[in-house]
Amino acid sequence: MKLNYYPETDSLYIDLIDSPAADSQEVRPGVVLDFDAQGRLVGIDIDHASQNASLDSLHIDDLPVRQTVLG
Repeated sequence: MKLNYYPETDSLYIDLIDSPAADSQEVRPGVVLDFDAQGRLVGIDIDHASQNASLDSLHIDDLPVRQTVLG
């Protein structure tokens, strides 16, 4: 899973699995879900992220992470 924040557009993309998106659905203004060809959720795009999400901190509880990469 990757969290990508783009300050120039104030958007946050949550990349859930490494699979190309084949379809997208806007579930509310500025929130788009991306699905692969098998219908699996592969990503979440949030426009105006600083207004629609708390970007001040990141809390992770009991996530079975094998590797952490800070960019």
